[in-house]
Amino acid sequence: MATDHIRYDVLARDALRGVLRKVLTDAASHGLPGEHHFFITFVSKAEGVKLSSRLLAQYPEEMTIILQHQFWDLTVLEDRFEVGLSFGGIPERLVVPFSAIKSFLDPSVKFGLQFDTSDVAEVAPENLPAAPAASSVSVPAAAEKVETTEEPTPPNQGGAEVVRLDRFRKK
Repeated sequence: MATDHIRYDVLARDALRGVLRKVLTDAASHGLPGEHHFFITFVSKAEGVKLSSRLLAQYPEEMTIILQHQFWDLTVLEDRFEVGLSFGGIPERLVVPFSAIKSFLDPSVKFGLQFDTSDVAEVAPENLPAAPAASSVSVPAAAEKVETTEEPTPPNQGGAEVVRLDRFRKK
């Protein structure tokens, strides 16, 4: 078999990550249109991932977040995205490099992407950055309010729930 000197696999992977980057950039600028929402699964200990030690202990291998109703400060950069989410009522700031993402799913339109993360470098536990305590996380005033039954939601805020995609697969 001939050697692939062009590396089509790498070109295709990078192009698909560009789709993900574009979708998240649009969501950061304009909010989520219609019923769109995103399930994003990533390698928890991948180099560049930043999450609290509490979340890392809970999800030591991989983590799935949902961007739907209650998220804030979604920022998309060339190599990563950053987002504020609440887990068990505790606000957290996550930093996720695109190279750490295993899958992206928008169930509202049955669109999904899978990425091979076998070449992703994991950070040794002793080299993981200490995550800031929840009390030092900057949270918008709207996110600090006590939950009520009639809470207005700005258009770009989405709910976060960590789930395993296995729950949704047909068995």
